[in-house]
Amino acid sequence: MPAAAAGHESGMTTAQPADAGLFGPGSVTWRVHDEPVLLLGGLRSLFLQALHPRAIAAVAQNSRYREDPWGRLQRTSTYLVTAIYGTSAEAAAAGARIRRLHARMSATDPRTGERFAVDDPHLLRWVHVAEVESFLTTARRAGLRLTDAEADRYYDEQRRGAALVGLDPATVPGSAAQVRDYYRAMRPELALTRDAAEALCYLFAPPMPWWLTLSPARPAYAGVAAAAFASMPGWARRRYGALGLPVADAAATATAQALRTLLRTLPRRWWESPVHRAARERLATPA
Repeated sequence: MPAAAAGHESGMTTAQPADAGLFGPGSVTWRVHDEPVLLLGGLRSLFLQALHPRAIAAVAQNSRYREDPWGRLQRTSTYLVTAIYGTSAEAAAAGARIRRLHARMSATDPRTGERFAVDDPHLLRWVHVAEVESFLTTARRAGLRLTDAEADRYYDEQRRGAALVGLDPATVPGSAAQVRDYYRAMRPELALTRDAAEALCYLFAPPMPWWLTLSPARPAYAGVAAAAFASMPGWARRRYGALGLPVADAAATATAQALRTLLRTLPRRWWESPVHRAARERLATPA
């Protein structure tokens, strides 16, 4: 008699394995996103995403990021951490909410006047690639040791996240080489529009409560934003009118490494999200 049947007949229940979600503790994704320094990567991805005229137009015309920047940041962070550390059902529900939200949105191309859908796969792919490439690049720049094979695995794993927002995983770059080719193909579409310039200024100096404005938080944030900007590829910095000099790369690396060291000294409860903590407890994974 099979063990499961024997257990059933004897009144015993067979324990079900805990739901690891889309990735799980053995994934490169969990290693990368266990880095609090990814806040730097998040900023970098926003600078990069804003260079696509339609992508930033969609944000400018459908988002209240100027009125509620921290609320928007919180909602985006909650979605990302749920997709990475939530159960399969939680990740699927978060993806469904995003797809429903995007399906109701459209925007006008500032150059042609053409109306376009926000859930255009071409735009979703750009946002996805800029985001995951920024996270991976920032983690490695800050000192997380990953082999090139592990980096490729991260990109391949992140195709599961791309599927959540409605992309066909087969159309999403799944290796570092494919990401390089993708960026090369996309560069002719990128430009510094008025929306991008406004986003750049806003990201460098977002509104803060008065008591933070008068504290060291304002210059500290400005330093982080400058490092995020400098860590972009030279071609992206030049699109903004800045110099793409190697010295900027060196400064961004030094800042990323110092920030990682600093954040790692803080208690884990200060930067680990409740969803992340619940995943570790659910899967009995040590901190």
